Amino acid sequence: MPTTLITNIASLVTNDPSQGDGTPLGLLTDAAVVLDGETIAWVGPAAKAPAADETYDAKGRAAIPGFVDSHSHLVFAGDRTQEFNARMSGRAYSAGGIRTTVAATRAATDAELEANLTHYLREALRQGTTTFETKSGYGLNTEDEARALRIAAAHTDEVTFLGAHIVSPDYAEDPAAYVELVTGEMLEACAPHARWIDVFCEKGAFDGDQARAILTAGKAKGLHPRIHANQLSYGPGVQLAVELAAASADHCTHLTDADVDALANSSTVATLLPGAEFSTRAEWPDARRLLDAGATVALSTDCNPGSSFTSSVPFCIALAVRDMGMTPDEAIWSATAGGAAALRRTDVGFIHEGARADLALLDAPSHVHLAYRPGVPLVSEVWRRGARVA
Repeated sequence: MPTTLITNIASLVTNDPSQGDGTPLGLLTDAAVVLDGETIAWVGPAAKAPAADETYDAKGRAAIPGFVDSHSHLVFAGDRTQEFNARMSGRAYSAGGIRTTVAATRAATDAELEANLTHYLREALRQGTTTFETKSGYGLNTEDEARALRIAAAHTDEVTFLGAHIVSPDYAEDPAAYVELVTGEMLEACAPHARWIDVFCEKGAFDGDQARAILTAGKAKGLHPRIHANQLSYGPGVQLAVELAAASADHCTHLTDADVDALANSSTVATLLPGAEFSTRAEWPDARRLLDAGATVALSTDCNPGSSFTSSVPFCIALAVRDMGMTPDEAIWSATAGGAAALRRTDVGFIHEGARADLALLDAPSHVHLAYRPGVPLVSEVWRRGARVA
């Protein structure tokens, strides 16, 4: 691929504190970037940019790293419109929740699941997401969990085994037997296709002891732990995440002071998912409390058909600023570098020499407009691995 100079960038978020204003965003004005194949070769003031094979004029727009969406559930079939409509109308509804999606996913063909997945990946890419994680969790038997992971692995390296989403309907009367399946036969079949293992540690799903057994078994098979923690109630999820050195504890809505302190003094990232609170009218996570304590925070969509059916990181940024106490600078960092930290990645979420050439141009002079102009499709162009893809 020829080298490409992108110049006339009004405001460039690098997430490199050695650049520009010296803040965590490493903000540069009147900036330029040189792409060399899939890699960023140079970053700096436009006036000092080296020559390149091709030049692209950003026309005074802002540029940001591609979003790193570190939590999604995109291998599924079916629709839960009625459930959402009932919830928003204040009516009780017993559609079966996750079990409804499980039934539809099991009935779908591989081609149908992959078509659904790629549809939402294209949708996310148009909105600036260049790196994403996605999970299984809607099969809940060995065959369907394994095929979900195979399908996902064809589209991303960040694949998570979530056989422990809920207890399978097939084992409703014997949860212990389901834990045995997840940590045995199912894990054996799924581990070759995944990098991560996850568990929904919550009342009505898996308790602390069950979650520890599942994550520990996954670690023994070479999978790295992450965990759905403290979403609906106070519980052991965050403490377990820190104990097992999980990359991320996700949701983190109901936290004690000890939970906040544990996150702040560990390498475990607190991943916040405001789309879930928006779509369920639940209590917002307190990002300000976590940030002030020194915890590393990521923002992600939690895109799934039940509780957060959005693929838009910009929408989540706007929610985080409006309702979770984050500044626009903190929100953009958490949706890029924070997401990278939640995936233990250093090659994405940044714009500096040697990083992967993933970036987005905004139809705005500053990243602040992502929160300032909520709901407006500001991402105008996207580069992924050095190629202009949207």
